[in-house]
Amino acid sequence: MSSAPTTPPSVDKVDGFSRKSVRKARQKRSQSSSQFRSQGKPIELTPLPLLKDVPSSEQPELFLKKLQQCCVIFDFMDTLSDLKMKEYKRSTLNELVDYITISRGCLTEQTYPEVVRMLLELFDSEDPRERDYLKTVLHRIYGKFLGLRAFIRKQINNIFLRFVYETEHFNGVAELLEILGSIINGFALPLKAEHKQFLVKVLIPLHTVRSLSLFHAQLAYCIVQFLEKDPSLTEPVIRGLMKFWPKTCSQKEVMFLGELEEILDVIEPSQFIKIQEPLFKQIAKCVSSPHFQVAERALYYWNNEYIMSLIEENSNVILPIMFSSLYRISKEHWNPAIVALVYNVLKAFMEMNSAMFDELTATYKSDRQREKKKEKEREELWKKLEDLELKRGLRPDGIIPT
Repeated sequence: MSSAPTTPPSVDKVDGFSRKSVRKARQKRSQSSSQFRSQGKPIELTPLPLLKDVPSSEQPELFLKKLQQCCVIFDFMDTLSDLKMKEYKRSTLNELVDYITISRGCLTEQTYPEVVRMLLELFDSEDPRERDYLKTVLHRIYGKFLGLRAFIRKQINNIFLRFVYETEHFNGVAELLEILGSIINGFALPLKAEHKQFLVKVLIPLHTVRSLSLFHAQLAYCIVQFLEKDPSLTEPVIRGLMKFWPKTCSQKEVMFLGELEEILDVIEPSQFIKIQEPLFKQIAKCVSSPHFQVAERALYYWNNEYIMSLIEENSNVILPIMFSSLYRISKEHWNPAIVALVYNVLKAFMEMNSAMFDELTATYKSDRQREKKKEKEREELWKKLEDLELKRGLRPDGIIPT
């Protein structure tokens, strides 16, 4: 049985001026599977008999051989190459699904390494159809074999940790998170320490990778599933998101704000009180963002009825945090759509707690007048210093003129 080459061909040095040709080569290479290495030779798999057609005593060995065959990766971007072998692999994957579903004791200790290699490592394939088949197989295995569940979770945990802290490249993150979404949904209560640790040590750090947009929807779903299971996890989750909040990427900020809204949609009032101060300090920064999409996404929180009810119940804490940012933006922001949204938010706050609103308005104006007065005093002092230096024959920068 032949297999796909495991080492990339050597690359000759390229003339430094031929940048266009290098870019084209990279684009072409990125279109094929992340693990596929073609040397222009067709891939041949030795046809094997069906599992149901051999004696039961021979099935374990045949099962291993078929697992090994399914580890061969084809270039699905080339629609004309290896058509017969691609179809053979597809039918073999289907056969393995059926065999695992109806057979007892087919997954033994001897099969674990090969199963992990094919169901998990092959999720790095760039072909979504291959990942989809693998997702189906892994999901059925997890549902059918209780004894393998902890083992599978541990291996997924290792893949994510390697992805976050070493490679930052793995194509199947979204599919694995989809599987985890349904796994988390089935967790028994109270949650095990292992599950809580996975949330804090693995799922939260997944927010730091550059390719977050490729799997953010699935990741946010997993986070929300955890919080619906155990609301006490709300505080560590929110504080984790605050810790990893993007500093320079507006697109990621918008994603974080969307995820926060999903969390706030299911948050319990008792948990909201614990995180409202750090949460709305961050929201105030987002509202003040010069990037209008970030500011707009944050201001849309006030269109959510449940979030509005939480804000109203705690307006005595939230209004002082938000007021100065909102008032300043209403006078200074460059985007008229943002200014209009801010006026709506200020109006809502005024209706919630008019006494505090008036007090904060007066305090803000007083502080601004005090700042303007100090600024004027600084300008007058600077002018006096300039005049004094000129009388002494000095330039304002302190250099004696020649």
